[in-house]
Amino acid sequence: MNTKEIEESVMQLCLEYKQGITYKIIQNVHPKLPLDEIVSVINKLLSKNKVDLLKKEDGNLLIKLKDQGSSHRLKGVDPEEQLVFKIIEESSTQGIWAKDIRVKSNLHMNTVSKIIKKLEGKKLVKAFSAVSAPKKKRYILYDLNPDRELTGGAWYDEQRFDSELVEVLNEQCFKFLEQKAARSKKISGGPVAVQSASYCSSQDVLDYLQEIGIINIKLSVEDIECVLNGLTYDGKVQMIFGGSEGTKLYRAVVPFAPTPNFMRIPCGLCPIINMCNDVGNITPKNCKYMFDWLDL
Repeated sequence: MNTKEIEESVMQLCLEYKQGITYKIIQNVHPKLPLDEIVSVINKLLSKNKVDLLKKEDGNLLIKLKDQGSSHRLKGVDPEEQLVFKIIEESSTQGIWAKDIRVKSNLHMNTVSKIIKKLEGKKLVKAFSAVSAPKKKRYILYDLNPDRELTGGAWYDEQRFDSELVEVLNEQCFKFLEQKAARSKKISGGPVAVQSASYCSSQDVLDYLQEIGIINIKLSVEDIECVLNGLTYDGKVQMIFGGSEGTKLYRAVVPFAPTPNFMRIPCGLCPIINMCNDVGNITPKNCKYMFDWLDL
């Protein structure tokens, strides 16, 4: 990650944790980032007047988003524009619909639309669409990112679920963990050492994906953890909390025995298989489970 990306990540964390963040929180999100580099980024944000550095009662430092007051950005803006800007600002990362702005501002809808266009032209606000309502625009401050729950994060492309991306990530993440497990078997020190060496963090997986360049979109550690969690639910990956800070670690799981082919079809799990016959009400020909399985 370059300095700008780290700064953006720290600012986003400050938005998520309104009470402020500690260095430990930043290190949990970016475990491979050296402390001196984190300090350097915080100092740059302080010099840009974007954050405040506070001291907690226990002596730990707290990084908190600075209240800019928005006054310097609203120079030359008329009162009605200021009102609409403030309403959008209060919506934070959730954003707000134009209809709700009209209700809160008590302005005519045409006036609200004109003001929003002006604010967009001045790069004070921007529009986005939520995956749950792609045809309805929401408005947010220009320098904020919408909540991931609204946009769907990396898994949505133009409000459509990108199943191909998820499939590729599933394959590549598991491939990396399998390779890690295979390499760990070559080390000496016994089974405990081998198992320990087979674990890796979500940041390790993200670094691998960026290195091979198979994904052309920006992914976060949280995105990778989402994929790894899915593999964990599928029984392909095991997750543990390691180290004093409780970092999530993952390893590929080798099944004890392959699943018998018969168990892969509905008949292998059917509770009334003994009643199934060539004739009658229960036959393979009219079995709804077989139709669903074959996707007919």
